[in-house]
Amino acid sequence: MDIRIAGVVPESIVDGEGIRYAIFMQGCLRNCEGCQNPATHPLDGGKIVDTAELINAVKRNPLLSGITLTGGEPLLQIPAAIELARATKNLGLNVWCYTGYKFEEIPSDAQELLKYVDVLVDGEFILALRDLELDFRGSSNQRIIDLNKLRNQNE
Repeated sequence: MDIRIAGVVPESIVDGEGIRYAIFMQGCLRNCEGCQNPATHPLDGGKIVDTAELINAVKRNPLLSGITLTGGEPLLQIPAAIELARATKNLGLNVWCYTGYKFEEIPSDAQELLKYVDVLVDGEFILALRDLELDFRGSSNQRIIDLNKLRNQNE
């Protein structure tokens, strides 16, 4: 399946816990002031790659804890994000996903993706709330949500 990406960081330690294969998905409509990735905003920017190429890169690196879907806005490419997340989970690895949506506002068509996401970092980046002391997020309004814990609480 094709996916439009801005790029990848094959061994990131800042995009979630552990060593992560960070996939910077192309396209974002938010244009948050102070965004660290403004080059990911144009919907027609970046490059198109096959999700199988990305999954194979993950398979080849035994040091990885998982992948991180970031951007841009991963929820603009839900089918490709689902494919990446499902394949990663099938490898026994975990999935982090960053989105500008608040968890409570995630569109219904993204619920399938959330089944494969272990940790969701939600909320727009707000420059006035920027805090460089925070782990894995840029502004204090953003939340790190352990979706596995939520799923276990709802059982």
